[in-house]
Amino acid sequence: MTPRFGHRQLAEGPDAIAPDGAEVRLLVASGRGSMAHFRLPAGGVSRAVRHRSVEELWFFVSGRGQMWRQDAGGAETIAVFPGLSIDVPVGTAFQFRAEGEAPLEAVAVTMPPWPGAEEAEFVEGIWLPTEGGAG
Repeated sequence: MTPRFGHRQLAEGPDAIAPDGAEVRLLVASGRGSMAHFRLPAGGVSRAVRHRSVEELWFFVSGRGQMWRQDAGGAETIAVFPGLSIDVPVGTAFQFRAEGEAPLEAVAVTMPPWPGAEEAEFVEGIWLPTEGGAG
């Protein structure tokens, strides 16, 4: 029998590695969106990517760092920290990095649900990536 309501506990280890190089722990999903926990190790820098068809909402839960976002109208780099939420609209290039001695962790909702690795298009970012290979 299929459960009436969805639920999923945060896994101890990653379920996958995102195209940007962050660890991914899958959380609950529905037909309209998916949720995941992302972790970038202390000192880590993601690969810069742009999503082709999904938008995301991020909420930082631990660590500190920076997030760069760029669209046709311009670019912005902001400090990220626990309690901050941000958006990543469809087609926005982004890259993030963990500063200090703790990993940077965020929970994100992807709408519609994440379709697969081909969703991410690699772009030139502002930092040299340490995760996910060379950009």
